[in-house]
Amino acid sequence: EGRAYVLEGYLYPDTYEIYVGSSEETVIGRMLDRMNVIYGVAYRTRAEELGMDMDEVITLASMIEKEAKKADFAKVSAVFHNRLDQGMLLQSDPTVHYVTGERRMALRQSDLAVDSPYNTYKVSGLPVGPICNPSPEAINAALYPDESYVAEKYLYFCSKDPSTGELHFSRTLEEHERAVAIYAPLWKAYDEERGM
Repeated sequence: EGRAYVLEGYLYPDTYEIYVGSSEETVIGRMLDRMNVIYGVAYRTRAEELGMDMDEVITLASMIEKEAKKADFAKVSAVFHNRLDQGMLLQSDPTVHYVTGERRMALRQSDLAVDSPYNTYKVSGLPVGPICNPSPEAINAALYPDESYVAEKYLYFCSKDPSTGELHFSRTLEEHERAVAIYAPLWKAYDEERGM
């Protein structure tokens, strides 16, 4: 209910041998079968330990995929897990990008106010569904967040450099606001360079 694409997140991106004349159902079936192999028993068991179902894991993994480079996946996951545990809004920019179709580094107030079950600036918890097809690394990070970042209660992150994807992590809102004040001009400049 409310999803843009029912199979978003479940059509596993991989290399497939497809015969000419194969039906859409056959191709989709192959991709879904591959997803079931990737998301195997070990992942299902770990999801149960965390009190999550497959859809929640894939949704979280899709956000992680869009938020960070692989090196930071587990740290971003820790921030999201900490925020979920505290009942905080996830406030993930890529969920807004998914709705607006624009990948702006500096979101406008109109972007933040978009009325959508994907907008994690307005909707509590996870969005209504995945926002991309996540990699195995992102799925693994959703299930195994960085333990030290969980224990140290990191709650925020922001981009340090839009061109490299490097992130700055913070424990407190005050620390996060200081980081945003430093890096926000870079986000605006990056958007301007891309004509946004």
